[in-house]
Amino acid sequence: MTKNVPEIFGCMVFNEEVMRQRLPEDVFNSLRRTVEQGKEIDPSIADVVASAMKDWAIEKGATHYTHWFQPLTGVTAEKHEAFLTPVGGGKVMMEFSGKALIKGESDASSFPSGGLRATFEARGYTAWDPASYAFVKDGTLFIPTAFCSYTGEALDTKTPLLRSMDALSNEGVRIVRLFGDTETRRINTTVGIEQEYFIIDKEMYDLRKDLIYAGRTLFGAPPPKGQEMEDHYYGELKTRIQNYMADLDEALWRMGVPAKTKHNEGAPAQHELAPVFSTTNMAIDQNLLIMTYMKKIAEQHGLVCLLHEKPYAGVAGSGKHNNWSIGTDSGKNLLKPGKTPAENKQFLLILAAVVKAVDDYQDLLRLSVAHPGNDHRLGGNEAPPAVISMFIGDDLQEVVDSIISGTDYKNPGRIKMNLGIPSVPTFTKDTTDRNRTSPFAFTGNKFEFRMPGSSQNMALPNIVLNTAVAESFRQFADVLEKAENFDVALQKLIKETLTVHSRIIFNGNGYSAEWKKEAARRGLLNLKTSVDAFKTFSDAKNVKLFETHGVMSETEIRSRVEILFENYAKLINIEAQTMVEMAMRDILPAVNAYTAEVAKGASAKTAVVSTADISMETDLIQRLSSLSGKAYLQARELKAADASAMAKTDSEKRATAFAERVIPVMEKLRALVDEMETITSAEFWPVPNYGDMMFRV
Repeated sequence: MTKNVPEIFGCMVFNEEVMRQRLPEDVFNSLRRTVEQGKEIDPSIADVVASAMKDWAIEKGATHYTHWFQPLTGVTAEKHEAFLTPVGGGKVMMEFSGKALIKGESDASSFPSGGLRATFEARGYTAWDPASYAFVKDGTLFIPTAFCSYTGEALDTKTPLLRSMDALSNEGVRIVRLFGDTETRRINTTVGIEQEYFIIDKEMYDLRKDLIYAGRTLFGAPPPKGQEMEDHYYGELKTRIQNYMADLDEALWRMGVPAKTKHNEGAPAQHELAPVFSTTNMAIDQNLLIMTYMKKIAEQHGLVCLLHEKPYAGVAGSGKHNNWSIGTDSGKNLLKPGKTPAENKQFLLILAAVVKAVDDYQDLLRLSVAHPGNDHRLGGNEAPPAVISMFIGDDLQEVVDSIISGTDYKNPGRIKMNLGIPSVPTFTKDTTDRNRTSPFAFTGNKFEFRMPGSSQNMALPNIVLNTAVAESFRQFADVLEKAENFDVALQKLIKETLTVHSRIIFNGNGYSAEWKKEAARRGLLNLKTSVDAFKTFSDAKNVKLFETHGVMSETEIRSRVEILFENYAKLINIEAQTMVEMAMRDILPAVNAYTAEVAKGASAKTAVVSTADISMETDLIQRLSSLSGKAYLQARELKAADASAMAKTDSEKRATAFAERVIPVMEKLRALVDEMETITSAEFWPVPNYGDMMFRV
């Protein structure tokens, strides 16, 4: 059946169109000013907004409301409250007050707090984010909110995000004022988040404890075919996947998520969905909805959506590409070069600010994408390496080089591409190619941050980007606002900034061994593991950055460091225990049963013909006996290493022990089990193999 997309789009969202229809004009205008200017909401309009929101939600089938927030778990949380209020005589009425809309109360001790809250200190508050639309899902009105403790510390990802957006806006307005812009009142960041994911048949998923507990396969020999033929990327969608994607699109469109692009990704059973960009806080809310619906719709099709960064070894992992840009409240993109970029002073100053930010805070950018799943992904199969660098393309590189050297830049003009096919018209070549190995690439009017992992909440990468660029803007504005000769000071500032920070710019192959050596020569950081990155969060310069702009206090930062170490240890602990259980209770018994069957067959052959050739059976028995014996010892060693790591009371030392001692043992056990899989009968192997999982969807 043909869907009327414009008609269904956003039909479950309390968006601007609905508000315009249902709110008095003065209330609507007041609320819109709050959103557009980032100001505190006028409490006097709260009851009116709440009543209209409740009536609309009930019409959409809602009986409850929830303050939808993003605690430091990486996912979302919700507590559902019914609209009903007893009125006596066994009757109820449906009510929703402005007070309930603006503020809610939630248990703050049962969520990660990094020591900010004790178990007996339970109170926390949720506060409405009017800049992100409310929506109805599954009979409940969802109200996007921030989450803080009783004493005011941020216990979520959204609060620092909103603060970082304000910080960038405040300093960005100072920058555009320098260039004669007297009308802009707010600078906004916009984000388009591309989401990669894998799909697996649910029956196969249910047979894999590692997928159930850890989200990735902890064992698995490579299939005869992986992605080496490069035939899956942009390939024809299988019927089952096409049907899944169609239902996913419709569900997201109803929720006001502008899902636009869908296609097969590089690995078998891997796919991608990309929406149209939105204001950063709304884009992140929408991405969380995308992940929720990916899983929910998959279940309806007898499938499971895998959002882990590396569910299968040996093929491409899944990431998110964070397409980040800066613009004015009138819609002007500040990262869009003019017709002659070399002469576009404002663009070059903003470019210099971003270059400086990425170089100064490369540790924070690496930290913002650090978690165990991403450690498996970074550095291969189109995922960028762990070393932060920027790609700006040949055209801008020539501009930067001319500024640094003080020579004239001659713009060659846009090159026309003629393919030599009469029926295909000539078109203008982009001034930059795409660099899949670059962590942070300029793509014409935005930067694409390619390092984030597919499972993560995108708040922290954008918090870091916003705050780091705000700091560059602050320093630039401090200099230029005092300048006697603006043009001279501007030229000097751009030149000095690009000269000092050009080390972060690299347009070549990020996978090459030469780049690793060159990056080290330039003094760029190579934080190979998440644990290495976590340790940089509370460095003095980073604490100063966040405190200067009011994004996070030192207390809030240190609590997050504690949570990062704790979560890392917990995740690896779960993986290690799962590996031991699968090895001891499933895989080794299956291998032993197959070995016994082979021995039984050999005995049967020699019983009939005493001289029968049983070299194959003998070899298999010897190899499997040797491998299973080693795997048994390795599983015992893993169990001991895991227990030793968990026994450490200091969270940093515990995480370090898992990274340095437990993971290497896990890798050794996996290698032994994967080799056994290749010589054990498929009839005996207790779990679905890679070929079945990736190619039979």
